[in-house]
Amino acid sequence: MSTAAATIRALAPADLEAVVAIDALTSGRSRREYIERRLRAAQREPALHAQFAAEAGGEFAGCMLARVLAGEFGRRTRALRLELFGVRPSQRHGGLGTRLFTTLADWCTRHDIDQIRTVAGWRDTGILAWFDRLGMRLASEVVLECAVQGGAYHPGRDAPAAADEVDGAGAEIDYGRQEAAGANDHERLARDAADVRSMTPADLDAIVRADRRIIGVDRREYIAARLAEAMQESGVRVSLSAHRDGIVVGYLMARADFGDYGRTEPVAVIDTLGVDPDYAQRGVGRALLSQLFANLGALRVERVEIPVPLANLALLGFLQGAGFAPGERLSFVRHLGRAA
Repeated sequence: MSTAAATIRALAPADLEAVVAIDALTSGRSRREYIERRLRAAQREPALHAQFAAEAGGEFAGCMLARVLAGEFGRRTRALRLELFGVRPSQRHGGLGTRLFTTLADWCTRHDIDQIRTVAGWRDTGILAWFDRLGMRLASEVVLECAVQGGAYHPGRDAPAAADEVDGAGAEIDYGRQEAAGANDHERLARDAADVRSMTPADLDAIVRADRRIIGVDRREYIAARLAEAMQESGVRVSLSAHRDGIVVGYLMARADFGDYGRTEPVAVIDTLGVDPDYAQRGVGRALLSQLFANLGALRVERVEIPVPLANLALLGFLQGAGFAPGERLSFVRHLGRAA
């Protein structure tokens, strides 16, 4: 069937079952809970989501879900992150996916967004070939990952930081332990360098102030939105704040979306990591990471990912010392308005 006969429209809550069914054909398993969260988030924050459906021959034929990046990874401009897409097998290879992507790009133009970003595994050759035809190119960032291993002790992350170590200060990108062999200090851990807690609404003003000092711009709207999501979507976000001397001195915003970007295993993604410049090189960054891994181990999350700009050598070094390494997922970007 020609895609010219297909109709592209906004995705609706009533489309849930159809989206779950098409996604299961692509991913090989049902990701109902994840898709339900994305649809709820779009209802709650419609200005931050672009979600479209395709109908052909009287049936639901495909969908594409994307979300506005309004501050993640230190961005100063808005971008759109392509999170989920799928086309019914009987409608594939006819250009329907490309029509959905073109609709998404047109939405970006109307909303003053100049790029679409996403990630894919380097083994997904079919998707990579399609991205190439869409004009998407490798982004200038690397996706680092680290296995949680139940929160097992890692000296580069959990041992107390030396006074002169870089601990992520100024860097920006949203329970039981196992002692290392030969560890002499079973009482002190990196997370003891600060009082690390789950982020709460009461932290907002302090986080915004520290973030403004680090980034140079006020991102209250972005931070408030992510904090609200942490409160409303229990178990989805695992954000932390670090306290010393009675104030917030660092923050780590992360999410554990079981299904994001086509993943089929529990993975946490770090959106933001920052330390107040006045508390740089005091182990605050390590304390945040150490507590994050301890918490994720208890939640049975298997891996942590974080996309890092290649130019941010300090952050790359800090994370690699904490056990992160390049993974199999590649980051892509399509700059709209430019020649493919």
